[in-house]
Amino acid sequence: MAVARHPVAPGESDVVRYDVSLKIRNTMYVVLYTPPNGANSVEYAAGIDMLFLVGKDSVTFNSKMTGTTAMPILRTESLPEEPVLDWSKAPGKYFSMKLQHLSESLDLSSDQRSRIKPIIEQEAGEAAQVCFTSTLSVQDRLNRWEMIVHSSDDKMKPVLSQAQWQTLQEIRKEQKQELKQLMAKRKS
Repeated sequence: MAVARHPVAPGESDVVRYDVSLKIRNTMYVVLYTPPNGANSVEYAAGIDMLFLVGKDSVTFNSKMTGTTAMPILRTESLPEEPVLDWSKAPGKYFSMKLQHLSESLDLSSDQRSRIKPIIEQEAGEAAQVCFTSTLSVQDRLNRWEMIVHSSDDKMKPVLSQAQWQTLQEIRKEQKQELKQLMAKRKS
């Protein structure tokens, strides 16, 4: 998320190091990065997606250029909870985000996941046509999205257990609120 040159304390070596901020889920980690092979810079792009292994005292990543790199954690900061779905990435990522979120939230079996996948694919296509068009009013888009979701829910209900169904209904309430907020922001 950000990079700043690490201050050199008196008596420390003059090796160039950086404080690198990484956002992993709802935690911001500031780690100490030492460039490899005598380099004196760090390449980064805010928002780039990478895989990290978070340990007790360090964060590790793999690079084709430098291999495995472990960076000591200098400090952490808990961030506020993010929305269940990141609607700013919709409609392009709606399907994958939705399927992943439902799989995790409902603890779907592989059989359930495969049976729900085509339902979500259809929902994603219909939602993209409705929710992210400016030809309809905000209220019309919300009403149509609710109809699309209700139709998907009806198709998923026989695949889900009673507990999963109840959890899905709670998720839908949260999604409706998030969509209302997003559309209100887009309108203003």
